Amino acid sequence: MNNPNLLFIYTDEQAFNTLEAYGNSEISMPNLNRLAERSVVFDQAYVTQPVCTPSRSTLLTGLYPHTNGCTANNVPLRPETLCLPEMLAGGDYVTAHFGKWHLGDELYAQHGFGEWIGIEDGYNQYNGKGKDRSIRSGYHHYLIECGLAPRNGKTFSREEAARLPEEHGKPAFLAREASRFIRANRNDPFALYVNFLEPHMPYFGPRDNQYDPRTIPLPPNFDAVLDDSQPLKARAFAQAYREWGHSGMPLRTPEDWRRLIANYWGLCSLIDTHIGTILNTLEESGLSDNTIVVFTSDHGDMMGSHGLTAKSVMFEEAVRVPLMIRLPNQDQGKHVSGPVSHIDVVPTLLDLMNQPIPPHLQGKSLRGLLETEKATSTGSVFIEWNGHNTGFVGEEWGSFPMPSALEGVVSREEVETAVSDPVRTVVTPDGWKLNHSQRGEHELYDLSSDPGETENLFYRTEGAAIVDRLKEEIARWQKRTGDAKW
Repeated sequence: MNNPNLLFIYTDEQAFNTLEAYGNSEISMPNLNRLAERSVVFDQAYVTQPVCTPSRSTLLTGLYPHTNGCTANNVPLRPETLCLPEMLAGGDYVTAHFGKWHLGDELYAQHGFGEWIGIEDGYNQYNGKGKDRSIRSGYHHYLIECGLAPRNGKTFSREEAARLPEEHGKPAFLAREASRFIRANRNDPFALYVNFLEPHMPYFGPRDNQYDPRTIPLPPNFDAVLDDSQPLKARAFAQAYREWGHSGMPLRTPEDWRRLIANYWGLCSLIDTHIGTILNTLEESGLSDNTIVVFTSDHGDMMGSHGLTAKSVMFEEAVRVPLMIRLPNQDQGKHVSGPVSHIDVVPTLLDLMNQPIPPHLQGKSLRGLLETEKATSTGSVFIEWNGHNTGFVGEEWGSFPMPSALEGVVSREEVETAVSDPVRTVVTPDGWKLNHSQRGEHELYDLSSDPGETENLFYRTEGAAIVDRLKEEIARWQKRTGDAKW
């Protein structure tokens, strides 16, 4: 079909291993599992940087963060940098973005999206010059219409919204608005992006009691304590979680972690329910056979692996995400093995929508993999880290608060330097992963034999030839993509 619709659903901080298609049948995810059964599932999909703004910038622009400039949270996407809706030729598409944006001027329609509904009021402080910081999101106005009032008299915090009954929560709100949009535009080609905040922190919500913590399995590498061969940054994070917990919950014992994971699973099931509403609306409107459906997330979550949670590290749990694409008229699912990158999403979708692919894009179309019966990706993928963004105590740009367990062990200056250490990562089709650190804290993992990344092989003599090969791969990628600052 000449003008297939695009329904692009993405969540925030959802690890790949939360879905049955990726081996987890313990979380109730019937709607996404059903979608997977009718989609092309990429078994090994990676983000370009494991934190919100940079990763989103790639999903929308098809450019690496070091190219589009969004190298840290709350760096606005430049007006002249094109997003996918701006690349659609002919102006035939009705376009919309609903949910979290996190690429600057949060509540203002921009970058080719005609209809815009925001859910986050906390980013107004980062609005650009001339933008009103007192405006409120569509979600805020909805809550006011329901007779609710923010505790501080100004805006509903994330924590406050997360404690509301499910029918007033952000997922239900987005599902209703997306369904309305689909029904209203059923006779026009559309490109609709819907971003759910959950299962991003705070790690609590209306489904906290859906899973019994006593039945929650801990990750296989939960007890894989980070040692001196692994980055100080990750070790500092682990100490911080042990001391301070997260989302008001302690993280000192296995039972504490099971409680956290149970809440996270509840958030995953929560968004699944409301994604189901959107998918059902698509089917009821008779549009399933003329719509490309994408599901992914902007980054993963460690959720107990190595004693860590959240993101901002290069471990698999943080950099790998679910990625599935359902083609029009597709009723049978399949899996694509081998590593792929979010950098390829924009060119792939333009190709599938029969649109020209601009030459400035840094990825390639995966259409051939989507349309081949048994497909394996044979290229390496590259991930970057550009410093900042630890995620602790609301920190965005400042120094990392020093865990007391590290006092007298390493200096505060050394920890702050480690936390901001730029890293470039390559993952190869034959299972090797090199994290090349500007600070010198390099890591080499054999993902084929050590998927939990428990043994850093970088300092082993037998790994020298592999390290040299992977360093050269990174260097060629840097030259090809203009990664000149590193």
